[in-house]
Amino acid sequence: MPVMKSVYKITAVLVLAVPLVACQSMQDNPKQAGGTLLGAGLGALVGSQVGSGKGQLAAVAIGALAGAWAGSEVGKSLDKADRLYAQRNAQDGLEYSQTGQSKAWRNPDSGNSGTITPTRTYRTAEGRNCRDFETTIYVGGKQETGTGRACRRTDGTWQIVQ
Repeated sequence: MPVMKSVYKITAVLVLAVPLVACQSMQDNPKQAGGTLLGAGLGALVGSQVGSGKGQLAAVAIGALAGAWAGSEVGKSLDKADRLYAQRNAQDGLEYSQTGQSKAWRNPDSGNSGTITPTRTYRTAEGRNCRDFETTIYVGGKQETGTGRACRRTDGTWQIVQ
């Protein structure tokens, strides 16, 4: 039981600390804050796929911390134009790319780039069109890769849901 309590404490600290770090980072560097939050979410998602029971909760906490750090590092370098290129590319890639077909973007001013590759297309039980995807971002010669899920909204745009 002490192990379970410590896992819950770690999770509680993450739930409280990540937004606080992000708020401070948002004042100092909005790119870093966004990267931190995105990284924490992706890290927690990856961690949730590891282990089971008590071990899975610890993996989520560790994944969130590691993802927050990695996302913070990438976020330091992504500017507003990079994010706009990536967002436009994600919408186009999710809408028009076939499963397994990558769609790339590149900001000629910063040299940063990335890709999005739909990996699965399906319809949910509620009738929503969704796509799983993999995304890779290259910033300053460093590569960060993540996976996620997006579903089409009623207005036709894609919303990342996981």
